[in-house]
Amino acid sequence: MQDILASFGTLLAPTTFMVIVLSTSLGIVLGAIPGLSGGLGVALLLPITFGMPPEVGLAMLVSIWVGGVSGAMIGSILLGIPGSPSAIATTFDGYPMTRNGQAVKALGAAITASFIGTFLSILIAMAASPLMARLALKMGPWEYFSLGFCAISLVAALSRGSIFHGLAAAALGLVLASVGFAPIDGYPRFTFGNIYLNGGFDLIPLMLGFFALKQIVQDYAQGQQQVPEVDARDIKGFGVSWQEYRDNAWNMIRSFFIGLWIGFLPGMGAALSNMVAYAQAKSASKHPEKFGKGCVDGVFASETSNNASVGGSLIPMVALGIPGDGVTAILLGGLMIHGVQAGPLLFNNNPEIVYALFLTALIAAALVLVMQFWGMRLFPAILKIPYHYLYPAIVVLGFMGVFVGSSTAFNYVLLLGFAALGLAMDKLRLPIGPFILAFILAPMLELNLRRGMTYTDDGILPFFTRPISGLLLLAAVLSIVSPFLMPWIKEMRRKRAEG
Repeated sequence: MQDILASFGTLLAPTTFMVIVLSTSLGIVLGAIPGLSGGLGVALLLPITFGMPPEVGLAMLVSIWVGGVSGAMIGSILLGIPGSPSAIATTFDGYPMTRNGQAVKALGAAITASFIGTFLSILIAMAASPLMARLALKMGPWEYFSLGFCAISLVAALSRGSIFHGLAAAALGLVLASVGFAPIDGYPRFTFGNIYLNGGFDLIPLMLGFFALKQIVQDYAQGQQQVPEVDARDIKGFGVSWQEYRDNAWNMIRSFFIGLWIGFLPGMGAALSNMVAYAQAKSASKHPEKFGKGCVDGVFASETSNNASVGGSLIPMVALGIPGDGVTAILLGGLMIHGVQAGPLLFNNNPEIVYALFLTALIAAALVLVMQFWGMRLFPAILKIPYHYLYPAIVVLGFMGVFVGSSTAFNYVLLLGFAALGLAMDKLRLPIGPFILAFILAPMLELNLRRGMTYTDDGILPFFTRPISGLLLLAAVLSIVSPFLMPWIKEMRRKRAEG
């Protein structure tokens, strides 16, 4: 308790607190801009922390990260363009709500869900880091492969259209993700002698091509440049009724634990958790037909889970020295730069650093809530900008975003190519959700599949015989066959009731 109070006092010092406030604000801005993210801000500002005390430097990095994860929903809701992969599922219902004139309501739901996910996950991480980290450590490549396969199967089965369309989209994502050097042996695949393809396709041009450029082309082709009517003057509180909060209580609890669980599994993170939580919310909903058309339940699920993964991903970083995702890998580097070794002995050797890290995330979460609450009535002003000004600005930002990540003009070609692919998939009624999820998880799937098959002499057998792995694969199979079995089961029940 003494260490917690000492760390809290350090963070509330005027200079340190001002650093947290400014860093949180910067994170929100970076998260809201398509192509950028809080993670990019963490990477860019890491060198600045070299000359700072460890508590101040880590406070800056953690604040940018928390602000970026929450800020990503702004572009998803207002423009249909996720600021980062963690907010992809937020676009599915957040943007249709904006189209329906409910932008402030969608923002209010996302802001409260983000705060709940971040704040509670950090509290749990502080209390249960050692126990949960030991549980994650017991999982091998077999369980990680099965978890990823189960997630893709679940999202494909619940996507719009037939399950065949969902599986076809997932298969296309797996194929495109196989371009570049293979894991373990480093053999080049599908590069066709192009050095720019050696590292595979970058996620940023894919995301901006699918969600920015494609959306703009579609809107112009369909004549949908009208500005949605949004009146924020009569909005009270967060614009969401208490009844809607009560109706989504279980949805948020389920999404929270999905985000927390996936977050502390190394290599997973918010990009996966928001998709899985959205699919689960749709599966458990009494009105799944409303999802994708402006259902606030989908916004609650996505934003609760992706922010819950913040606390979850800190657990393996702090307790094991294993980064939960790309941003925590940078934070781990920041700890090492300041001479702090993450791992089981961190709580004993540097308890003030651990608690400063957790408390910074709590303070940043509270600041994000306050900043976005006062800003949610101003954010829809973006929609008042005429589209013939707004769309060119988005295109320019998109081209800047794809260049910032790699400093190569080849990403411009990828941006145009993925936009064309997105249009073709819409024409063929192939859902984007399974495609994106498969593309993100493919490297982890292949790496763990190859590891699992080489760690023992039993080949693929351990994938089915290990209890957790076998249960996950069984769940994946059931999610695929259930759309075909449910009509037959309902018909059998009906005949039995009549007979």
